Formats: sequence, structure tokens, C-alpha cells
Amino acid sequence: MTSHSVATSRSWAVRVFTLAAGLDRFGMGLLRLGLVIVLLWIGGLKFASYEADSIVPLVANSPLASFMYSHPAPEYRLHMNKEGEVKPANQEWQRSNNTYLVSNGLGIVIVMLGLLIALYPVLPQASAVGSGLLVLMSLTTLSFLMTTPEAWVPALGEMHHGFPYLSGVGRLIVKDCIMLGAAVLTMADAARSYLHRRLEITVR
Repeated sequence: MTSHSVATSRSWAVRVFTLAAGLDRFGMGLLRLGLVIVLLWIGGLKFASYEADSIVPLVANSPLASFMYSHPAPEYRLHMNKEGEVKPANQEWQRSNNTYLVSNGLGIVIVMLGLLIALYPVLPQASAVGSGLLVLMSLTTLSFLMTTPEAWVPALGEMHHGFPYLSGVGRLIVKDCIMLGAAVLTMADAARSYLHRRLEITVR
């Protein structure tokens, strides 16, 4: 490769990286929008019975959240509905367990967090609070990896089971690592925006 070709290649590389470096604010906006969409969507789904049923193993086995249910773990295993399945007897047990009431309350909280984060353009301080609360929620969710037996592949004959082999439930939980990082980043950005606006007002 000639020196001219090398210089041209480096020039293009610099242009590409310069373009990429300028996308930080656009990326932050996409990150915040993504959080809002996910929170509103998942929060809304908490009012659906199948979604309420699906979080029972997480809540029932958690020292931080099990107090919200009426029946102790692992009693729920006898009364679980598959997604899309309707068994009135199981649903009646879930009602007596406060499953749907707890899920509805959690849905309200999650939707509220999404709305708080969405207030960034007008109330960055409220957005920072919403992201801060999401940090706490993400940490709580990640703690379920240590307390939920269903988070790991069970020993039913397959040689790959237990830690570190995540089940479908475990794979959903571990994705909150990304949610945690996004919440910290948007919290810092919103707090910085609030302080900047406050400084501008003070200077005026």
C-alpha cells in the first residue's frame, strides 16, 4: 500500500470516527426514548393477567418483595398458568395471593417512572428523579437472579444446568444490567441539564 493510500484510508477513518463522536447527544435521546417506551409498555402489561402470573416466582422468592403475597413460596408452583392459558382455579388462587393487585400496583409505579423520565425537555430534575428510581428498581430486579430458582436451568437430565446457565426467566432478568446502565447515564445527563439551566437563571 502506498503512502497516499494509507493517508487516504486514515482520512476516511478520521471522518467516520468524527461522525460517530458527534452522535452522543442523539444517542442519549434515543436511550432516554427507549427507556420511556419500555417502561410504559412493560408497565401497561402488568395489568394483564398473564404478565401478573409470570412475575410470581420472582416476587414470591424475594426477601425484599415476598411480603406482598399472601401465600409463601413454593406454593405458587401448583397454580401457575402458561402464557395464554386460562385455568379458573389457578386464577382464583392468584387472586387470593394478591397476584393481580400487586402486579397492578407495580404497573402504576413503572408507568410513573416512564412518565417522569419523559419530562426531560421541560423538567429535567423530575427526569433525573425518575432515572434514579429506575436505578433502584433495576438493582431490585437483578437481585432476583440470586433468589429465584426458576432463573436457572433445572437439573432434569441436561448436563448444562444451574449456574451459569440462565433459563428464559434468567435471561430476561440479566438484561436489566443494560437498564441499570441506561438509568445511571440518563440520571446524570438530566441532573447536568437541570444544574446548567439553574446556573443560567442565576447568571441572568
